[in-house]
Amino acid sequence: MIPTVKLNNGVEMPQLGFGVFQVPDDETTAAVTTALEAGYRSIDTATAYRNEAAVGKALAVSGIAREELFITTKLWNADQGYEQTLSAFERSRKLLGLDYLDLYLIHWPAPELGKYADSWRALEKLAADGVVRAIGVSNFQPAHLEQLASSSSVVPAVNQVELHPYLQQAEVRAYDNEHGIATEAWSPLAKGGSLLTEPIVTALAAKYDRTAAQVVLRWHLQLGNIVIPKSVTPARVRENFAVFDFALTDADLDSLAGLDRGERTGPDPDTFNVV
Repeated sequence: MIPTVKLNNGVEMPQLGFGVFQVPDDETTAAVTTALEAGYRSIDTATAYRNEAAVGKALAVSGIAREELFITTKLWNADQGYEQTLSAFERSRKLLGLDYLDLYLIHWPAPELGKYADSWRALEKLAADGVVRAIGVSNFQPAHLEQLASSSSVVPAVNQVELHPYLQQAEVRAYDNEHGIATEAWSPLAKGGSLLTEPIVTALAAKYDRTAAQVVLRWHLQLGNIVIPKSVTPARVRENFAVFDFALTDADLDSLAGLDRGERTGPDPDTFNVV
């Protein structure tokens, strides 16, 4: 049911996945289990979320064949550096209880640390060793990607960035597209705030007899974004999955494009250096 995006190394990644950012560890196993039962097969976590073990528990009891799953986690800033990255990956892999990961991302460029190029070399080794199927980055701006390109011939498969109608990331998406990098949206609903009460969004929801969240997720899919909504409410988890049986028109997409105002809900990647 889920369309896939072919990454630049040939790996197929589900276009819709389930994120567990800010899901408490004691709620994560149940949330991921609900998502898997609803039909999701791509799960996105990170070292910084402190719930990798809970994700792994849900995967272990799911009964779903490993090859049907697509599991992503991310390297935290404090673990950047070549040797540190290799060690951090192994910790994450063990917490998830997996022999290999499908996608491993550098979570933030953290430019003041000056280590993401070294971390990228470690990711290249992990990919060459076959313990991760694809490697990429998160929250990288074009300047950060250019810096990587100056020291490596391996192009990231994915760039996961904050992206929603209030922050449409035209420059990042254009760069990614030009260089064969798939763009993945975190916070795709702008944390479910005023975006979901925007008159344009609610009018489209009424037009298609859908929820506002479903309209926004459909917008992402039709733009070609990979998208990872999160929720701990079972009904919303299932609702967010039910976005493949309707389509927005070009006029609808144009109206949503008019909502762009460059508004972030999270940190600025150029200045976020927290370890």
